[in-house]
Amino acid sequence: MSDERSYKPDWAPEDGGDAFAVKVMRGIEGGHDGLPSGRIEGSGSRISKRRQRLDTEDYVDGVLHNHRPILARTITLIESNCAEHYDQAREVLAQLQPRAGRSIRVGITGVPGAGKSTLIEALGLHLVHQGHKVAVLAVDPSSSVTGGSILGDKTRMEKLSQQENCFIRPSPSGGTLGGVTRKSRETILVCEAAGYDVILIETVGVGQSEITVRSMVDFFLLVMISGAGDELQGIKKGVIEIADALLVNKADGANKIKAQVACAEYAMALKYLTPATRGWETRALTCSAITGEGVSEVWDMIREFREITGESGMFAQRRKEQAMAWVYSMIEDYLRETFYRNGDVRGLLSSLEGKVLDGSVLPTTAAEELLKVFYRSPVK
Repeated sequence: MSDERSYKPDWAPEDGGDAFAVKVMRGIEGGHDGLPSGRIEGSGSRISKRRQRLDTEDYVDGVLHNHRPILARTITLIESNCAEHYDQAREVLAQLQPRAGRSIRVGITGVPGAGKSTLIEALGLHLVHQGHKVAVLAVDPSSSVTGGSILGDKTRMEKLSQQENCFIRPSPSGGTLGGVTRKSRETILVCEAAGYDVILIETVGVGQSEITVRSMVDFFLLVMISGAGDELQGIKKGVIEIADALLVNKADGANKIKAQVACAEYAMALKYLTPATRGWETRALTCSAITGEGVSEVWDMIREFREITGESGMFAQRRKEQAMAWVYSMIEDYLRETFYRNGDVRGLLSSLEGKVLDGSVLPTTAAEELLKVFYRSPVK
């Protein structure tokens, strides 16, 4: 074929023959997805266009006009661990801050398999049809072995992802504990500035440790399933103690009666616990994310919560607490990064590691020595 040529790659052995040949065939007109190709006028060559670098004004303007590609790139900029992105991300956030805060922030957590993604899609569709703009921040666990994440939550929300007034952003947890990412607060601010009035945050869902998300949301919903425990399990301290409502999902078909029984048990258990929000009585209810039964009642409950806490001043008070929690979180992040970037600490750490591993130095002693070196180092 005249449009076909072959060559041997650099790594092919000299006596490899045609078995290592690479054949290149002429492609179709346009890009691989049917879009126009990157042909430069007046040139016979085709190149792939590099993504244009954005300045701070581009990011801010794109977010304020809800330009989704730029909104996604802004979140990527904020989530970046690259030092050169930090100053620009901070400036972008500073300019977006005055346009943020006009939303209801809802944290949704639960054990794996409780149907959180399905519930969020059903609730999101209900909200979109009512005229709301919904942003879904789905946090996916990162592997402790490879550091990677599947980021498959958006795939589970196929119908919701097609809605014009919905933005779904999956993000890796990056090893951060508490069910959220290190930059979840900043991402919430960006989505609010883009005009989304309902922010749904789906946490990792590891069970009893979803504590951090409580400090960044207004309403905290715990999704349960029948058979996950009895009334005594509900009394146990942990994530149940900080929830504003318990929702027993999958209340459909043959499982409906079991779900109702479980809901009654949890409602009884809640009487022994202090409500997570002053002036609000923590509730237990059932729903089916598959059939949609009970989904509208969930939103009605959240709206009632917003009204009651707004009148009592608790909503505004919680927002102030969220702001201070953000401050403390930023301090902790800064101290951690400063500590491990310190040259004296890195030098001593490399020598102490072997001693800790062979048992000649206690971990507590090693930690104390590292902290002493850090405190003696000049501030940079």
